[in-house]
Amino acid sequence: MILKKYLLAPGPTPVPPEVLLSMAMPVIHHRSADFLPVLDSAKKGLQWIYQTKNDVLILCSTGTGGMVASVNNFFSPGQKVIVINGGKFGERWVKIAQAYGLNVIEIPVEWGYSVDINTVEEELKKHPDIKGVFIQASETSTGAYHDIKTLGQLIKNYDDTLFIVDAISALVAHDIKTDDWAIDVMVSGSQKGFMLPPGLAFVSVSEKAWKRNEKSKTPRFYFNLKKERENLSKNQTNFTSAVSLIIGLNEALKLLQKEGLDQVFRRHSLLAHATREAVKEIGLKIFPKGTPSNAVTAIEAPQGIDGQVIYKTLREKYGVTAAGGQDKLKGKIFRFAHLGYADKFDVIVGISALEMTLKDLGYSIVLGKGVGKAEEIFSKEDTL
Repeated sequence: MILKKYLLAPGPTPVPPEVLLSMAMPVIHHRSADFLPVLDSAKKGLQWIYQTKNDVLILCSTGTGGMVASVNNFFSPGQKVIVINGGKFGERWVKIAQAYGLNVIEIPVEWGYSVDINTVEEELKKHPDIKGVFIQASETSTGAYHDIKTLGQLIKNYDDTLFIVDAISALVAHDIKTDDWAIDVMVSGSQKGFMLPPGLAFVSVSEKAWKRNEKSKTPRFYFNLKKERENLSKNQTNFTSAVSLIIGLNEALKLLQKEGLDQVFRRHSLLAHATREAVKEIGLKIFPKGTPSNAVTAIEAPQGIDGQVIYKTLREKYGVTAAGGQDKLKGKIFRFAHLGYADKFDVIVGISALEMTLKDLGYSIVLGKGVGKAEEIFSKEDTL
């Protein structure tokens, strides 16, 4: 029997046919007059989804490249920064900051929990020379969401401290108001909510951060955001543009704009809610103990069943690519994304495949129970 493939991982995520077709058009030169309006449209669309008046720079890299640029463009070796570390990607902030010689004060957060804002405030008061606070909005490895709004309100009171947010999996799935929440630097990536293949990173920069950029002494070459800003004002990128991806970005942004910003956020919230409730109906537990992310749901594997075996069975027997646990969570959890080009039937397919997988692995389950719960939730909504 043919095995149809379903991509329900938290990146890369599925790409709409309209976007794929737009990227299949003949390649144009990145310095030609044909490309200038394309980049102009893309930068305006990015400001729309970021909810910012600031420049949103486009880098030819994965999201991690945007994270690197957020460190080496605004800080100098030896400066003191706070990193909230609640998962694999919090660890990545630590490693990048240390690689560029920053003095890192870690705030460890138990995996699955959201950071305690009071702890951050205590560290800021204890260390008046803190130059930046780094955090994930959505910690993809644990499925937890941090309170970015409240953190922004706190940090903006510290004139010489930048607030830097990795929103690579959170942006589009969550309503994140860059300007209103005083986010100085925010990173996202193409392969998540933007419904594109991997290859682009987006970085918004506030005027407060640009002033710091003038003082930064950290070496940089490819990820030079000042030069990217100068080129963006002319609808160019500093080096060769990822032409086809940026054309696809425009098409993806058009789809999101047609849907409407509020509805995009409502859709992700609904899909996440239905996934969580369906999983609970089956008898499984959601891993996050703090605020759960709307981008991805992390699920505890039932006692006696390896989460990696669940992940492998989903993929190999039922064609559903979800995600396993990472590092110390490997084998203990598995993850379903409901992000980007996703609707209610992606959730239903994922839950159905999960029910059959669990039955195959000896878990006591009534088939259709989780699917029924998801359908019940969707049937009460008229927003999808």
